[in-house]
Amino acid sequence: MRVLIVDDHPIVISGCRVLLESDPSIEVFEASDVETGYSAYFARMPDIVIVDLNLPDLSGLELVRRILQREPEAKIIIFTMNDDPAMAARAIEAGAKGYVTKNDDPALIPTAVRSVAEGGVCLRPEMASEIAFLPAHANPTKISDLNPRELEILRLIAAGRTMVEIAKQFDLSYKTIANYCAQLKHKLGAQSAMELMRIALDAKL
Repeated sequence: MRVLIVDDHPIVISGCRVLLESDPSIEVFEASDVETGYSAYFARMPDIVIVDLNLPDLSGLELVRRILQREPEAKIIIFTMNDDPAMAARAIEAGAKGYVTKNDDPALIPTAVRSVAEGGVCLRPEMASEIAFLPAHANPTKISDLNPRELEILRLIAAGRTMVEIAKQFDLSYKTIANYCAQLKHKLGAQSAMELMRIALDAKL
């Protein structure tokens, strides 16, 4: 079985290698961002792809979408620090077959790989329950009132981007992005970035 890991943290990749290559039937190779991950996938056609959400160039969800657009049968697992159920719901909606957080038991990685390789899915029962009971916050009228820059920032928040990453992408100061986020919370009636993410998810941004 060939497994592609797309993550820009060498320690994470090394840890995954140790966990997976203890099984001699598994071959692991790697990429560090969306562009190299996309190229590596279609050059090697792995059985499983493990993708971090916070990659240096674009969101890992963008890689999920790009791969599935060209290869609908691709089997992708998200492996991330983000344990918010709204983000997990967004990943599953995008086509991921598994969602594992970096705070989970490391043994869950090989379990997830085997489960997804066999045609199943991997989502902790607790996470699945939280997704099922996510509150519906979306207000289409309020969403439609946002200007283009606010919409793009909301999409990036929903993709798991931090304010530092968003500021870098737009070549703006952290303070400017923080002000945009404060405006978004006020307009959409949100109390936190997590609520903004859920609003974006409900609105299918």
